[in-house]
Amino acid sequence: MKNELQRSIRTPGAILMGLGSIVGTGIFVSIAIATQVSGTGVIIAIIIAALLATFNGLSSAQLAAAHPVSGGTYEYGYRFLNSWFGFTAGWMFMTAKSASAATAVLGCAGYLFYALDFHPGRFWLVTAGLAILLVMTILVSGGISRSNLANKVIVTVTLIGLSALVFAGFFLYGAPVEPFTLALSDTSASSILYGSALMFVAYTGYGRIATLGEEVAEPKKTIPKAIILSMAVIVLLYLLVSLTALNVMGAEAFGKTVEGEAAPLMIVAQAMSLPYIGTVITIAAITAMLGVLLNLILGLSRVLLGMARRRDVPKILARINPKSKSPVASVLVTSLIIAILVMSGDVVFTWSFSAFTVLIYYAITNLSALMLPDDLRLYPRFIPVFGLFGCLFLAFWIEPRFWILGLILIGIGLMWHSMAQRFQLSG
Repeated sequence: MKNELQRSIRTPGAILMGLGSIVGTGIFVSIAIATQVSGTGVIIAIIIAALLATFNGLSSAQLAAAHPVSGGTYEYGYRFLNSWFGFTAGWMFMTAKSASAATAVLGCAGYLFYALDFHPGRFWLVTAGLAILLVMTILVSGGISRSNLANKVIVTVTLIGLSALVFAGFFLYGAPVEPFTLALSDTSASSILYGSALMFVAYTGYGRIATLGEEVAEPKKTIPKAIILSMAVIVLLYLLVSLTALNVMGAEAFGKTVEGEAAPLMIVAQAMSLPYIGTVITIAAITAMLGVLLNLILGLSRVLLGMARRRDVPKILARINPKSKSPVASVLVTSLIIAILVMSGDVVFTWSFSAFTVLIYYAITNLSALMLPDDLRLYPRFIPVFGLFGCLFLAFWIEPRFWILGLILIGIGLMWHSMAQRFQLSG
C-alpha cells in the first residue's frame, strides 16, 4: 500500500532498537537523579522499577503481537477499551516521551560541554541541544533503514563504554559490597518508592519496539522475544553501573552530580583517575543520548502518525513520504514539541515530569492487556493486573507539582478529544 510503513526490522534489530531506547538518559542521567532522592536505596528502586517494567513489557508484547500497528498503546486503547482511553494514552505518550527526549538532548549537550571543559550558561546549553535535535531529525526523516543502521552503531559504542566503566570500577575499588549492604539498611520506604517512579521511566524504551510494530517483520514472534531479551540485558546493566558509581563516589556525592552539570557518569569516571576512562565514558554517553533521541523521535512520530490516521490530530500528519517511507510531517512536528521542552534547560524537571505521564500511559497499556480476548492472550491475567496497580501506585509518589500538572494536561487533552469528535461528527 502507498501510505503504509515497511516491515524491515527483524529480531536483532528490534533488540537493538529496545536497547538504543533504554541505554541512554536513564543510565547516564536518571540514576543520579534517583540517587539524589533515595540515596543508596536507588539499588532497591532499580529492582522495584525493573519488576514493574517487566510486567508492563509482557503486557506490551502481547498487545503488539495481537495488534501490530504503529501507535502503541494509543492503538491498543482504541481497539480493546475505547477512544477516551486510547486518546489519553497517545496524549500521555507524546507528553512523557517528548520530555524524555528533551532530557536526552540536554544530557547530550551537558556531557559534550563537560568533556570540552566548557561551562556555559543555560542559553548555550539550550542552543547546542537544539542543534543536536535538528541533526537527529534530519536523520530520522530519511526512513527506518537508515535509522536502524545508525542505532546499531550507537548501541555498540555505548555498551563498550559502559563495560569499560564497570571493569575499571571493579579493578580499582573491588566488588561493590558496601553500597548493596547500605541499600538494605540505610533507606526509607517513601524515598525508595519515589526513586522507583523515576527509575521506571529509564526502562520504558522497550515500548519503542511495540510502537514500531508496523515496521517489524513477523511481529507475533519478533516483538515478545525482543522485549524480553532487551529487559534482561538492561536490568543487569543498570545494577552494575549504579553499584559502580556508588562504590566509587558514595550516594550523597553521586546524587549531587546532577546539580549544574548534566554529566554524572563523567564525574564518576574522573574520580577514578584512570587514563582515558573519562574520554571513553564521554563518547559512550554522547552516543547513548543520541541513540535515545533517535529512537524517541521514531516512536513519537509513529504515535502521532496513528493519531492523525484517526483524526485526533490534523490528517496531514498521516502522510508518508513515498521515497523514504517515513512520516516526515509527523517527525517534524515531534521535533518541534521536543524543542519547546528543551528550552526549559532543566534535566531534573523534564525527567520528573515524564515519570508521572509515562506511568499513566503504561497503566492504560496494562488495562488494555487485561481486556484482551482469551484467544489473543499470551500471558496470565495477573501480569497486567500487577502492572496496572504498580503504575497507578508509583505515579502518585512523585512530587505533587508534577502529578498535578500531569492531571491538568490529561484534562486539556480530553477536552481537545471531545472537540475533535464533535468536529468529525459534524463534518
